[in-house]
Amino acid sequence: WRPAASLGKMAAEASAVPVKGEAPPSLSGPESEPFWRRYLARLGALRSAPDPSQAPGGESGRRTELHLVFDQLISETCGPAGAAGKEAPRPEDVCDLLVQACKLVPLNQEHLVNKVCQLIHHLLNRFQVTVDDENLKFLVPYFISALKQCSSWTHVEILQALAASVYNNGPKCQKYLPNLLGENGLLVHFSSPAQPDAELKRAAVHSTANLCLSVPGQLYLEDPYKEICFQIFLSVLQSSKGPGVDDITFCMLLQNALKGIQSLLNSGEMKLMQPDQLGSLLAVLKKCMFHGLPGVNIDMPAVLYPTLLPQYDSRSLVKQETSEVCSLKPLVQNRRKKSKGKQKGKQEKEPKEDEDCREGSEKPKLSGDSQQKPGPDVWRLSLDETWAVPVKDHLPVHTLGWKRISSSDSEYSDAECGMQSKTRSFQATVRQGALSCFLSTVKSIEKKVLYGYWPAFVPDTPGIGSPQSLSLMTIALKDPSPKTRACALQVLSAILEGSKQFLSIAEDANDHRRAFTPFSVAIASSIRELHRCLLLALVAESSSQTLTQIIKCLANLISNAPYSRLKPGLLTRVWNQIKPYIRHKDVNVRVSSLTLLGAIVSAQAPLPEVQLLLHQLTPSGLGDSGSSTPHFSGVPERQGKAPGGPPLSMEKAPAELCWLIRLCISLVVLPREDCYSDSDTGSVSNATILEPSPVRLESLQVLALLVKGYFSVSQSYLLELGEVACRCMEEMDPSIQLHGAKLLDELGMGIIEQHKPDSPVALDQRVPVALVVTFWTRMLNGPLPGALQNSQHPMLQTSTCNALSSILPEAFSGLPADKQILCITVLLGLNHSENPLVKAAAARALGVYVVFPCLRQDVMFVADTANVILTSLSDGSPNVRAKAAWSLGNLTDTLIINMELLGQSFQDEFSDLLLLKMLRAAIEASKDKNKVKSNAVRALGNLLHFLQPVHIANPGFSEPIEEAVQALISTVRSEATMKARWNACYALGNVFKNIALPLGEAPWTAQAYDALTSVVKSCKNFKVRIKSAAALSVPAKRKHYGTPEQFSQIWGALVVALQKSEDAEDFLEFKYSTSLRTQLCHALLHLLSLTDEADLPAVKRTVAKHGEVIQSYMLQYVKLGAEDDETGVGESFCQRDELLKKAIEHVRGIEELSTCPMKRGAVACLEEVLKIHSASARLTET
Repeated sequence: WRPAASLGKMAAEASAVPVKGEAPPSLSGPESEPFWRRYLARLGALRSAPDPSQAPGGESGRRTELHLVFDQLISETCGPAGAAGKEAPRPEDVCDLLVQACKLVPLNQEHLVNKVCQLIHHLLNRFQVTVDDENLKFLVPYFISALKQCSSWTHVEILQALAASVYNNGPKCQKYLPNLLGENGLLVHFSSPAQPDAELKRAAVHSTANLCLSVPGQLYLEDPYKEICFQIFLSVLQSSKGPGVDDITFCMLLQNALKGIQSLLNSGEMKLMQPDQLGSLLAVLKKCMFHGLPGVNIDMPAVLYPTLLPQYDSRSLVKQETSEVCSLKPLVQNRRKKSKGKQKGKQEKEPKEDEDCREGSEKPKLSGDSQQKPGPDVWRLSLDETWAVPVKDHLPVHTLGWKRISSSDSEYSDAECGMQSKTRSFQATVRQGALSCFLSTVKSIEKKVLYGYWPAFVPDTPGIGSPQSLSLMTIALKDPSPKTRACALQVLSAILEGSKQFLSIAEDANDHRRAFTPFSVAIASSIRELHRCLLLALVAESSSQTLTQIIKCLANLISNAPYSRLKPGLLTRVWNQIKPYIRHKDVNVRVSSLTLLGAIVSAQAPLPEVQLLLHQLTPSGLGDSGSSTPHFSGVPERQGKAPGGPPLSMEKAPAELCWLIRLCISLVVLPREDCYSDSDTGSVSNATILEPSPVRLESLQVLALLVKGYFSVSQSYLLELGEVACRCMEEMDPSIQLHGAKLLDELGMGIIEQHKPDSPVALDQRVPVALVVTFWTRMLNGPLPGALQNSQHPMLQTSTCNALSSILPEAFSGLPADKQILCITVLLGLNHSENPLVKAAAARALGVYVVFPCLRQDVMFVADTANVILTSLSDGSPNVRAKAAWSLGNLTDTLIINMELLGQSFQDEFSDLLLLKMLRAAIEASKDKNKVKSNAVRALGNLLHFLQPVHIANPGFSEPIEEAVQALISTVRSEATMKARWNACYALGNVFKNIALPLGEAPWTAQAYDALTSVVKSCKNFKVRIKSAAALSVPAKRKHYGTPEQFSQIWGALVVALQKSEDAEDFLEFKYSTSLRTQLCHALLHLLSLTDEADLPAVKRTVAKHGEVIQSYMLQYVKLGAEDDETGVGESFCQRDELLKKAIEHVRGIEELSTCPMKRGAVACLEEVLKIHSASARLTET
């Protein structure tokens, strides 16, 4: 038989062992069973044979037979020829065969051990088999014993077999970990930095990485083993390529280490808690991100520390060009180049480069038919002078020397060029692996920790004469592999995602002229540099997939950057650059371009810069860009009519056309003009129909965002947009229907916002109510009613319910009577839907309708609404109960409004039984979750305010009234959300307004005051304190405050609260401190104006002790006036003066009647305040 070494080499070359994820070959059709049975039978025969020494040929013959069987197995299961017409075997058959093979191979037969390990590695990878538990229990101990007993030359094959066997079996190998990863574990030894054999080290690291693969639902590595594995991988990544180690082996070693760390991070169990652990990992990841990148050789420190300043810049550049423009042109042009025809000469023989890498054998030239010089629009990127590609760009892009060499004129042979290409491919894979690992790192650590390393990975504008630091954008601009560039952009997007709070501090609206650079200016500079680099990458990119990532990255940046604090111009450049890509040949690029436009119109809307962009009359640059290079030439507007409908009403064009709205409308409803790329064909049935569904959906989202953020621009297209929404709801695609309903909802909300009393829009600039009535009449005559009743599509019903709730109240009263009845009837019916989403939306819509002026006085409608809301309030869905509680709060608000406007007549018509049911339901709801509780207590306050003496005298109401007040008191005192406690304080204030209640006499009075005084002194939320102080100032008579002791307690609590009004645990609460003091002073003066002679001693003691504090804050109170709406007091200067004088006169009158007048009491203190204020006012007048 052949020598084992040559056999092993032959088998390795023949098998070309695939990685996990390849499609398994065909291995058995009709002859599958005989194929595996034949080999199982041969192995079984060998096992059952008598003593090998007694058999023909002896031990040598047995070895020869095993070698032959293993060689035939490898040969017949590799390559398309050997697998022709055969399907894959069952996993259990493969495992059974391998175990039988191992049982036939004793460990002292090292050549056979080597061969059987090759077979195991080959078959498990070839057929994507995961070893089952029983066979794993035999194989892993076998490999451990082989590693301990066999010679070192067999260890690589044994480790490869071990790696294939433990793949996806890491949790099942716990009992073998001490031997593998223990203190003197085999894998620890073979992967140590002192290991001289690089191939052996690679195989050991590969096995360790496969052990770290996490399997959902199973136990994971224990923490000590995770730490050992992490240190193994980290030391490998920190090591440099040793002498005699070829580039490809070193790249494979790095890949395995990166995959191992990524598996640890993706498991969710690995926490980078050690001080230098994260910094060490980020340092090696940044080093590997640039591994083999032409033109860059980076030297990294061992640890990266969070810092605002660059801590190193020790890169060494392979070549420096004298003109950086010369180095930029090959980069841009190579990405534009398309191969035409066959290469000539020796280039025909040159091996094809890896698909991730761009070919570089030709002289760079412009794409398409543009052999002439590129126009200014291409080179200047449609930017101003600052953003044009300068002679000295901040980001030097160095010519890639290897790209200039073709096989016809180089010193290298074809084989050498092929090896170079293979090496570049492996290096690109390392960079991709590092970026994937970095992405997992970004997702596994807190954002506030990640942003400490922002300068190390995100570009910043370099200082004068300084080179640009290496960052993710360096890879996105310079890496020859489109997949690597896309990976870098994906990582950058992940960093930018959720960065709004971090970036919110950026500011460069004013010129910076200081000796130091503030952090806000540094972040602003980084944002501007990101814009510049991403736009450079946009114009240079040729790969559609990478182009999509660039545009998504821009959208992520725009969604998080604070443009209101930055100098204008950034969004304009992006806006002008993205227009051509809306007509790109690739549908994904078109969709991402629309996403980017949506991000622009939703960024801190409304922005003046975007407002100007929307009013651009000519969509410059909006070309039909079928090529990868956008052409900056305008095209005529698309004309035509939507399928199945009349032409859009474009004849009444508004005075200021918005090209983006016209574009999106055309993309949604007009037929396609051409067939873009092949990737579109799966989205449509034929080429004459509408745009692909993703393009239409994104266009509808852009329209919805435009309406939401810039309604003043969209209102000119109100009827057209309504028609678009109707046509979408008529379609069969559920996604299109939902987005049409969402657009309708946004249109309705935009009208409502514009017509609010506090709206800044002038009356003559608002949409006329008559036009709104026309709009909704058309909607209700269209597909809206049908969509509302489409029980087969509950999501559409939910969206249309939300849309129906956005009707302007003034317009609803102008609708025809049958349309009003239609809306009410449908909503009442949908409250009985079985779908919780529909039921919740219908309950909310009724809560909106019940406050309409034209409906709230209709006792029958209010009663019907109350009944269906009470039904929903007992629903099993928390979402339905939350919406029903909100609607119940609105309904009780309506009761109070009607009581004030209509008086006794409405109260007499409203059913006492229904009122009692509402009270009991609200009490039960107040015990529910916080989202339900917060509105339930609001309803309780209104209901207790609405009760009349006849109700209070009714024995049936006595217990519910007591329970209702106790529910409010317990909510005030509880640890519920601040919104619930705020509403409970507000509700108690409403209860105190009802003079028919026995306030001051009932036992619950003292409990209510105790709860409010406790909150006003100690609650950490100042808005809750404000509401509690407001509630304490509601009672209109002295007897409502109870005994002198109770009055004294309330007075003292308010004074203490005034002293603590600047003690905020949370800095965000400090902005409410002025409002809190205003409300407290108002309450103190209100109490003084009601005080009795029995209350004066307590007042005097407090004033004597804290008179200066009271005097100081009172003076601020009368001086500041009504500057904050948080209090709800709404007093003018004159009203505060009058309140102060009223309190002084009332207390003075009591003191004069007293047998023992008080010296230096409250009167003297307040008179001093009034005196100082009057003097200050006179001084101001003069």
